[in-house]
Amino acid sequence: MLPDREDAVVRWRAAGRPVAGYVGADVPVELLTAAGMLPLRLTGSPGEDASAGRERLGGGLDAVACSILTRLLDGAYGHLDVLVLSRDCEASLRLFYVLREIRRVEPSIALPPLHLVDVLHLPHHTTTRYVLAKVRQFRSWLEAVAGRRIDDDDLAAAVAAHDRVRGLLRETGTHRGHRRLTGTEALAAVSAVTAMPIGEAEKLLRELLSTLPDRQPRPGRPVYLTGSSHDSPEVYRALEDAGLLIVGEDHDWGDLLAVTDIGAPTELAIAERYQFGGPAAPRASIAERAAHTAAAVRDRGAETLLSYVRLHDDAPPWDFPAQREAAGVPATLVDRQEYGHIDLAAVVR
Repeated sequence: MLPDREDAVVRWRAAGRPVAGYVGADVPVELLTAAGMLPLRLTGSPGEDASAGRERLGGGLDAVACSILTRLLDGAYGHLDVLVLSRDCEASLRLFYVLREIRRVEPSIALPPLHLVDVLHLPHHTTTRYVLAKVRQFRSWLEAVAGRRIDDDDLAAAVAAHDRVRGLLRETGTHRGHRRLTGTEALAAVSAVTAMPIGEAEKLLRELLSTLPDRQPRPGRPVYLTGSSHDSPEVYRALEDAGLLIVGEDHDWGDLLAVTDIGAPTELAIAERYQFGGPAAPRASIAERAAHTAAAVRDRGAETLLSYVRLHDDAPPWDFPAQREAAGVPATLVDRQEYGHIDLAAVVR
């Protein structure tokens, strides 16, 4: 049984230590750890009314951003000492601008200091220089709000620890190829480790890995999941309850979160890791996505490919024809789905 993701946050706050909420996989969490903060990746909640966030963000936007904004306004995350967003997709960027405006014109709403990490993903040296400048800017901002310097030893320790956790997540993924772990269990592990101190995350994953070799294969037809990301388990659970077994995925709450390491404890290495952090749907070319998905389908032994796409998440459907052709297995696109829901009739035939 994995711990509730709130437990570590409560204990961290009780010790008087700062919590950094963040949105998007492009936030360099190593710098948050090096600054003595707990990186807490914020999630939406499909079962909660998100009308307050939708009213402020406007229509035509992925429901996850609306849900996160609603929860921030309602105080669902408790006290956050800082809030950091990345430009991983259009919804995250708009969320940043709306939060910044709320802080400016509605001081009665208690929002913490806010920062945008603007990571770009073009494969050019000029892009690397741009991202490096943004990493350095983020480091300076954190030092100012934390009231302490992030020294090179702290940064080196944080980079090494986060790389170890990424390595353990990749090792966990290999067990999914042997069907020793359900997709719902794997998603829960990612959710847990993105809400706890990095040392506890490493311990949790090592304990989980120690149990996997003796497990019997999980039942279900192995399927590889592409399309929209999933920050909550409802869709995974529905698919696996219907007789499928999710053996891998290419979104950043799953396998894509740990696809590359940083290695050297330098600002340049951090910039390069986030610039080239894996072919996510909102930022990679169709060819890159197709090649990555096809290789993962083969590596995990998936018999089918399923593209699940939420309403107002416009990037994934463009990828699907090339992914289907490259994967060479039966493939299904389930488009325009409500957050946290899936039309199983379109999947299970």
